Amino acid sequence: MNLRTLTDRYSVAAQLTTDDIAEAARNGFRAIVCTRPEGEQAGQPSAAEMEKAAIAAGMTFEAIPFQSGMLPSVTDIERMKVVLGGVDGPVLGYCRSGNRAAMLWAFAQVGVMPESEILAVGRRIGIDFSPVSVAPPESVAAADKAPDAAPGSAPGRRFDVVVIGGGAGGLSAAAGLLRRRPGLSVAIVEPSSDHFYQPGWTLVGGGVFTAKQTCRAEARLIPGGAEWIRTRVERILPDENRVVVADGGALSYSVLIVAAGIVLNWGGIPGLEEALGRNGVTSNYRYDLAPYTWQLVQGLSRGTALFTQPPMPIKCAGAPQKALYLSCDEWRRRGVLDSISVGFDTCTPALFGVPAFVPALMNYIRDYGVDLHLGSRLVAVDGARRVATFEREGGAVKVEREYDMLHVVPPQVAPAFVRDSGIADDSGFVAVNPATLQHNTYKNIYALGDIAGTGNAKTAAAARKQAPVVALNVLATLAGKNPVYAYDGYGGCPLTVERGKIVLAEFGYGGKLMPTLPKWILDGTKPTRLAWFLKKDVMPRLYWEMLKGHEFMVKPEKLAS
Repeated sequence: MNLRTLTDRYSVAAQLTTDDIAEAARNGFRAIVCTRPEGEQAGQPSAAEMEKAAIAAGMTFEAIPFQSGMLPSVTDIERMKVVLGGVDGPVLGYCRSGNRAAMLWAFAQVGVMPESEILAVGRRIGIDFSPVSVAPPESVAAADKAPDAAPGSAPGRRFDVVVIGGGAGGLSAAAGLLRRRPGLSVAIVEPSSDHFYQPGWTLVGGGVFTAKQTCRAEARLIPGGAEWIRTRVERILPDENRVVVADGGALSYSVLIVAAGIVLNWGGIPGLEEALGRNGVTSNYRYDLAPYTWQLVQGLSRGTALFTQPPMPIKCAGAPQKALYLSCDEWRRRGVLDSISVGFDTCTPALFGVPAFVPALMNYIRDYGVDLHLGSRLVAVDGARRVATFEREGGAVKVEREYDMLHVVPPQVAPAFVRDSGIADDSGFVAVNPATLQHNTYKNIYALGDIAGTGNAKTAAAARKQAPVVALNVLATLAGKNPVYAYDGYGGCPLTVERGKIVLAEFGYGGKLMPTLPKWILDGTKPTRLAWFLKKDVMPRLYWEMLKGHEFMVKPEKLAS
């Protein structure tokens, strides 16, 4: 392994082998960066093989590929900055010769090191770094001058595929596309610099995870080969095959994937926004509030604790009662549950939408002594008085209840730009075929995740099954063919009924039970410790891997001919 050292924290090398990875670890490197596209040369180790070797050696691995003779893109540079800034120790980059890995480093130093010093490093190792001063990618200047600008979103830009949303669905579908067709031009429109593992927020509110464990930099998750357009969408113009973004620019597409998520309408309950984060009012549906949930649970030894669930649709319909169960379990462990009056008010007509899972959940409702009210809707919060107002019996009855702790799940709606775009159904969500996830009218538009107007549970598990279906069907559409794969409505909801046990609800369209494991291994209708292990230790890892396009335990079914 012949290294060229740029600084004490960054070196480059020609193509590495998996054996070189172990040697790099012994030499003190903490991360490997691959800037070489897959299949560039026969016999070239794949990024997946190199990543596996790096992890085995105790290092992190990042693939940021770009073509020989090309400059790194906006997203490439931003991802490199994340790696260099987030690794505690030296980083080793490689490509065919090491030159691209060095050039990517040089662009990532613009605004960090004086230009003269960057050029001097290049001269010392025999690489011409003058492109950083002659023709820097627009993001190098834009990122330093206006961090919230939309790099590369000038009018008239065209992509094979535009993905709206850099959440679970958008990233997974984009990564799946690029793994299957590396040469596609793909743009991901996402304004947030942070990406959250939202299923983990229940465990943050239960004192199992920290909030920080659920957050990663978005730049680090953008698939290699995709371009990150860091801005928000203002309008979709489906008749023109264009998306208008916040700076007035337009992105043209051959195919559009809408993965815009769902909007938490905190203002839909009068008084709620003013009370959140104080007055005993919290919600596991927000990153900054989930720790407050745990703080309230720990601080409560007597009084009244209320938990609420709004009308459907909402993301993760089991999450409102997960907060309830974990809180009650903690109070029971501390021996104070009998001194706390616990209530659960849900708009739904049943505790859970799939009857097979209700008996086990009702056992916990009874064991914890929960005052359950079905068809009950939270309509107002008075934080100063610590009073919550509910409507029951179809709105005919109003009930005011004092509380010491109030866990609220807000009503949820589709984003306005989707509702107003002409691609939405009557509920405001994207009108797609529930099997193919293709739009009912515009055949070059697909949707997945929470924004899709389908009857499945809105969970990350659903997005995991939807992403490969969308990727495969998008490729068919680009080839002028009809969709060939179908989504079966699968959704998974691990209901954390106590610390250490979970009822793992897995079901598809129409409430059909769809367990991943045989019943003799895991009976999802009953609380099990195995399901807790899966939720706590396995599912987070699967989540981060699915964002890279890894489709574990996912095999899309072909449409019936």
